[in-house]
Amino acid sequence: MSNSKKDLVVLVPGNDDKAAVEGLLQRHASFGIRQVAYTLYIHSDRDPGCRLRAHDFLRPFVNHFRHALVLFDREGCGREDLSREQLEQEVTTRLRQNGWQERAAVVVLDPELEVWVWSDSPEVARALRWQGFKQLREWLQNQNLWQAATPKPAKPKAAMEAALRHVRRPRSSAIFRRLAENVSVTRCADPAVGALREHLQKWYGQEHFGETWVT
Repeated sequence: MSNSKKDLVVLVPGNDDKAAVEGLLQRHASFGIRQVAYTLYIHSDRDPGCRLRAHDFLRPFVNHFRHALVLFDREGCGREDLSREQLEQEVTTRLRQNGWQERAAVVVLDPELEVWVWSDSPEVARALRWQGFKQLREWLQNQNLWQAATPKPAKPKAAMEAALRHVRRPRSSAIFRRLAENVSVTRCADPAVGALREHLQKWYGQEHFGETWVT
């Protein structure tokens, strides 16, 4: 493939997703990949737009980027009856049929982006301006927003927003950027993070460290 192509074009549904992906892509060493030059776009129709029209949006970029990545939430995409894997396959198939062949990947967050917030890292409490992660988790359990036996809240967005309201901190994309930049990717057990890591390592892993691409 020609080296005149840029590395990666990314399509996401909103500013929070954009901030999170930007934070993650800065951490190439943590992912075991070379530094990636990327261009990131937000779909105006948010999650449904990414699910239904990613192939149309990204078609003009087929000959300008080596790879394409689409990321969106299962919750709010319009087909919550489908699993994360089914949604990923649906969108991936359309991308392949519209010029990307094997060069595109789709990551669906189940149920939503905020699921990435909830790891046991102390950085989570700091980003949300709580005194400690133990206190944060206990408070959420007392509010019936986190079941004691589960690794993450069942409704991660509601839990995050409640925690922020309690300390009077406004929600902002900067929180997602900070968490993406600082929370260990190996401590996050969410399948979507694992899938993202696998795609990036396949495309830009150690065997590509000697490559130089136009940025």
